[in-house]
Parts: sequence; C-alpha cells; structure tokens
Amino acid sequence: MRSDGERMIVGIKDAVKLIGISVIVYCAVLVCTLFLNYRMDLLTIAELLTTEQEMIVYKAQEATSVIVCLITGGCLLLTSVVTLCFYIKHYIDTHKKELGILKALGYGNWRIAGSFWVFGSSVLTGAGLGVVTAYLMMPALYRVQNKDGFLPDLVVRYHPMLILWTALLPTVFFSALAIVYARIRLKVPPLRLLKEDSIPDGKARRAVAGKEQDHFLRELKRTTLWEKKILLFFMVFSSFCFSAMTQMSFSMKKLASEMMGAMIMVIGLVLAVTTLFLAVTTVVRGNVKTIAMMRAFGYSQRECCQALLGVYRPAAYIGFAVGTVYQYGLLRIMVDIVFRDMDGMPAYQFSVPRMLLSLVCFAVLYEILMYGYSEKMRHISIKEIMMGAE
Repeated sequence: MRSDGERMIVGIKDAVKLIGISVIVYCAVLVCTLFLNYRMDLLTIAELLTTEQEMIVYKAQEATSVIVCLITGGCLLLTSVVTLCFYIKHYIDTHKKELGILKALGYGNWRIAGSFWVFGSSVLTGAGLGVVTAYLMMPALYRVQNKDGFLPDLVVRYHPMLILWTALLPTVFFSALAIVYARIRLKVPPLRLLKEDSIPDGKARRAVAGKEQDHFLRELKRTTLWEKKILLFFMVFSSFCFSAMTQMSFSMKKLASEMMGAMIMVIGLVLAVTTLFLAVTTVVRGNVKTIAMMRAFGYSQRECCQALLGVYRPAAYIGFAVGTVYQYGLLRIMVDIVFRDMDGMPAYQFSVPRMLLSLVCFAVLYEILMYGYSEKMRHISIKEIMMGAE
C-alpha cells in the first residue's frame, strides 16, 4: 500500500494538464495512421498494375505516403519530446519544496521519478483519439487518392500492428522518457530543492534601489528570452506551423485535393494555437512575482508587457519566415521530384498574396493573444502574491 507521501508526488490530475502533448500526439498519429495504412493497402495492388501510367501513379502515391509520415511524424515526435521535457521541468520547478521534503525523508530519485510514468497517459489519450479519427476518415481518403481512377479500387483494411506502432509503443516510450528525464532533473541535493531563489525579484530590487531601471529592463528581457529557451522554441514553432501549414493548405487544394488542404489547415492551426498558448501562459505564470513587484515599484503596464511578452515578437515572425521557406521547398520537391512523371500535374508557383494573407491572419491571432495576456497581467497584484494566490 502506498504511503501518503508517495501518493502526492504525481497523480493523474497532473497528467490531465498535459493537454498540449495530447494535441500534438493526436495530430501526429492521425496523419501517420492515415498514410501508413493507405501505403500498406496500396502494396496489395502492386501486382495488379499493368500500364506505365498506373506504375507512375502508384510510385508517386507510395512516395507521398512515406514523405508525409517521415516529415510530419518526425517533426511532431521531436516537438512532443521537447514539450514533455518542458512539462516535467516545469512541474519539478513548481513543486521543489514537496520534492525536497520527500528526498530529505529518504525517498530515492528513482522512486520519485517512477511516479512520472503517468505523464505518458497524455500520449495514450492523444494517440487513441488519433487512431479512431484516422479510421473514420480513411474511406474518404482512399476515394480522394484515387479520384481519377488510375488505380484499382482499394478496400480499407485494419492492421493491428499499425495500432501497436502508432499508439501503444509511443505511450510506453514517452512514459519511460518521463521517468528517465525526471530522474535526471531530480539529481540535486534536497537542500537545493528546498531553497527558493527569486533571482528576477532580487534583480528588480537592486535595479530600482540603484535607479537603474533601463538596465533592469534590458536585463529582464535578456533573462526572459535566453534562460527559457524551450519557451523560445515554442514561440518559433507555433509561428512556423501556422505559416507552413496555412500556405501549404492553399496549394494542396490545387495540387492534391480539398480534403488534403483542409486537413493540413486544421492540423496547422491546432498546433500553432496550442504551442503559442502553452508558451505565453507559462511566461505569465512563471513571472507573476516579477510582474507584481514591477508594478509595485512603479513600472507601467506597457513596460511589463514589453519586457516579458514583447521580447518574443521578433522570434515569432522569424518562425513565420522559416515556415514560408520550408513549405516552398517541400512543395517544390513534391512537384519537381516525386510527381514529375505524372501527366496533368499542375505547376507550383509561390503565391505572394497567399503568403501576405497568412501573415495578416497570424499577426491578428498573435496580437490578440498578446493583448489578452497583457490584460491578465494588469490584474496581478502584489497583495495576492503575498497572500499566496497563484
């Protein structure tokens, strides 16, 4: 029977908060299950092909399935790993005292880290929903992929091994990763966990006392940007997803199908909003003490927002530019290499109006979110911090 101290380490309610990982895994499993299942069924008709045109279409669709899975699955796998590590680090940082007490009482690092396996349940939730959605969409995908009738009709088959690879094994992998990474983060003396340092607050007091407000703001911006590189990654990745997926979806309606374009658009928007929301929420929650003290020392609302939120704006627009270049290069490869032998394949040209439309939409979304959180920062008071409110 588990003791009260052991039950308080990590619970299912903590894993529920990892909705960001569930969303990312859902998108990855949805795409990979769709196209891997299609490729596996596509292999069953290889011996039935007789004409050169059928072979060209067959090879092009097989290559497309592999490329989509490698690029989408690989990118989202990396993002899921980074997000999981971020959540674990954030959890440990916000529960230092409790974890320090457990270590002081004799709990070993592996014993504490073992409870972090529940973080893998967020992967199972996302993967399970992704598999179910994929099989619901599969008949429509098969029809769209063969809308011109170049290939024999495919029957949707269900492959249990595919579910094992896309849902069950990722859950085991991420649960193990959570335990190992938590063990690494916990490899510190108990006193270090029990001691709470407030470096930004200390800097604020020294800067104000010395009337070096400009120096303090520059230092706070630099600290906010570079000491939390994972949040910087999320900011860049969210704008990258928005830029690449929205622009690509416009082109895919012409190059492939409206269904493909809509699927790419939805996935891009979901990933962009999820990662952007995660990053900004963490920035604000992690700096409530700093915000309260800045306001108490006379810093304006605008100065607080510029120091903690505005510093990420250049990175967000850099991510948008990188996403634009990425989608252009990927579509050029698809058209000029993968589908180069297909008759009637439309030519791909970069569309400046579509890029500008995507940029305007991203700017509106980004600035609305920034404004919403700046208003949330306005209501943070030092009295609430002193009383222990979050």
